Amino acid sequence: MIHRATLPPFTRRDALKKFATGFGLAGFAAAAGSPLLAASEGTSNPWTPKAPHFAPKAKHVIVVFLQGGLSQVDSFDYKPMLDKYDGKPLPYETPRTEFATGNLMKSPFAFKKYGKSGIEVSELFPHTAKIIDEFCIVRSMISDIPNHGPSVLMMNTGSVRAGRPSMGSWVVYGLGTENQNLPGFIVLTAGAGGGNNFGGAFLPAVYQGTMVPYNLSDPNQQIQYLANTRLNLPQQREQMDLLRHLDQAYVDKLHGAPELEATIQSMEVAFRMQTEAPEVFDTRKESPATLAKYGEGGIGRGCLTARRLVEKGVRFVQVVHAGWDHHADIMGHKHTARDVDQPIAALVSDLKDRGLLDETLVIVASEFGRTPVINLGGFRSVHNGRDHNIYGFTVLMAGGGAKPGTIYGATDDFGFKVAQNPVHVHDLHATALHLLGMDHEKLTYRYAGRNFRLTDVEGKVVRDIIA
Repeated sequence: MIHRATLPPFTRRDALKKFATGFGLAGFAAAAGSPLLAASEGTSNPWTPKAPHFAPKAKHVIVVFLQGGLSQVDSFDYKPMLDKYDGKPLPYETPRTEFATGNLMKSPFAFKKYGKSGIEVSELFPHTAKIIDEFCIVRSMISDIPNHGPSVLMMNTGSVRAGRPSMGSWVVYGLGTENQNLPGFIVLTAGAGGGNNFGGAFLPAVYQGTMVPYNLSDPNQQIQYLANTRLNLPQQREQMDLLRHLDQAYVDKLHGAPELEATIQSMEVAFRMQTEAPEVFDTRKESPATLAKYGEGGIGRGCLTARRLVEKGVRFVQVVHAGWDHHADIMGHKHTARDVDQPIAALVSDLKDRGLLDETLVIVASEFGRTPVINLGGFRSVHNGRDHNIYGFTVLMAGGGAKPGTIYGATDDFGFKVAQNPVHVHDLHATALHLLGMDHEKLTYRYAGRNFRLTDVEGKVVRDIIA
């Protein structure tokens, strides 16, 4: 089950804590043999943009993460055979699921074909349906473990176990970021998820995700202590220069003090955030037409903020929307889909209108899908819910070099298991890194005596979904 929590505002003091261990360790990463970080050798700033392995198609990534499990057979993977065999047993042995399951259940939602591609889309996503030709729809996703914790970790970190860096951390570690006044990896959330999903793990802490709540509209509430009410910027700069002079004298006396050097850098980051963060996070400055396009609610503000962040050069943004775990009643998808449908469509079309979609890879994903059979166990008042499904689910990709207006892979006639062109989460990660110009086998970090990577020891680039 998904448990919501109230996310405390991210503070500049948090920035000091989070970044303090990162800057001083960056030099050690280059010494450990990172092929990308070595390109910026000699710089003390680990966020400095770095050259990719080869020419990229994308420069930025936005992940809209639908946490809890979007049902593929009720959204983007239409299965007419479910209508025909509704209420009948699955004609093959039911794959292992988390709870007991019963007979087949048709989708309660109508599907229609849209766009030049003629892709079927559920009535749950009318706004996304109108721009379905912008998407590459991967209908053959697979993962490893059918419960939330491990699967959320897998989608975000490439491992079912805690302690691995998130995809966003790997991307910023490999490429740096274009805007030095903002963190390179920002997670916009109303409280779902956690540090293990978006953390830097054994990478230097500067690369971990900075979590900011999107359910607040005032940047000074989103990021507390953003404004220094006692000193103006020139006075702060003078104070910072004095502290740097004193600290550097001590560093020189010790012939190097990584932790102190890291603190110096983190203070600089917090100082620079004052100049950029109030502007970029204040979505109230957008036109009424733009605000109406994204719609009301926090997730709309989150998607709009994501666009503003990549527009300002932030490398990786993740927008998290929870509440998709509908074991008892799949009709709950009506509410969660209503929340995200308009913001997702607005984000993709807005990026395209601004000339940013070609260089921004947008991924819409859940940790897994849902079963075409009814959920029987574990919940009271169950009547038409669906269990977790790792054997065949759907991920949407737009922009950033993904092939638009296409479907890749297929599940069987009932939408339970992949029947054609399976794509593991490792393959999705390898492909995303490839679109960013990185070879997933070469993007490594040495830790505990071995070279680690996002795709572990697996993963292959799915070239058929690349434009």
